Amino acid sequence: MLDVPTPVIAYLLTFILEELSLAYLLVNKDGCLSAWGGKLAAYGVSNLKVGEKIKERVFFLEGMLPLDDFPLFLPRLKTEYGICADVHLFPSIEGDWILMLDATRDERDYAFIQQNANEFSLLQEKLAKLFQQ
Repeated sequence: MLDVPTPVIAYLLTFILEELSLAYLLVNKDGCLSAWGGKLAAYGVSNLKVGEKIKERVFFLEGMLPLDDFPLFLPRLKTEYGICADVHLFPSIEGDWILMLDATRDERDYAFIQQNANEFSLLQEKLAKLFQQ
């Protein structure tokens, strides 16, 4: 196991909690919600009730649960509310956990890089045509 100093772990936890809008759900294998917490409102999720079917409240989870024995990672998933989140789904004895972390900054940075790459490609094509003439 990796030996990580306590101050480093504390910093990472603070960063995740404050900067990445950590939110989580725990869903029983029958698809019913059993626990939740964190900044769910940041992802458009509110007014949850123990025992309700999660697919009726968090639509992007439709067809993903219950998990087998393997975790899933869905990077930069756009929710039905237009919010970009890194979604981690992993099984446990209690049920299936859904962890959401804000990926808005990553999505914005990726879009910026993609736009620059597209503009560079267009510029290369224009230069190639000029040199051919």
